[in-house]
Amino acid sequence: MTRTLAAHIRLLVLDVDGVLTDGRLWFGADGEALKAFHVRDGVGIKAVLDAGIEVAIISGRESAMVSRRAAELGIAHVYQGVTDKSAMLTALMNRVQCTRDMTACVGDDTPDLSMMALVALPVAVADAHPDVRTKALLITQAVGGAGAVREVCDLLLAARQ
Repeated sequence: MTRTLAAHIRLLVLDVDGVLTDGRLWFGADGEALKAFHVRDGVGIKAVLDAGIEVAIISGRESAMVSRRAAELGIAHVYQGVTDKSAMLTALMNRVQCTRDMTACVGDDTPDLSMMALVALPVAVADAHPDVRTKALLITQAVGGAGAVREVCDLLLAARQ
């Protein structure tokens, strides 16, 4: 069933902290926030973008590091400091003309539940909050920040074949 849903996905929406990163927040001596991104997730994101799948980031936090990483990967849809993730996702789906059946979302914590409820393929990373895991149709083997996004990207690509 998951593979069938994955074959129709044209928009992949990602949270950042706990999905693209391990969820820990590091602060430098000058107060700058530091984040570590897994290179395999980046390779997967580039591959789905090359295959014509739109990728978006919707995050509750603001970070220059996220903007930089998104630009490196070619992610055009980056929304940070979002308090109403479901409203942002709805607006994005309208903008890129994707329906619920064409959309997947990867989350890790309760602020992501409203987005996950709007998509055909809600995904939780392996170490997601129990409430998120309960609402997911797919739970990755990898934890957030350690290749979980790559797993989802690989599934989306394999389902198209």
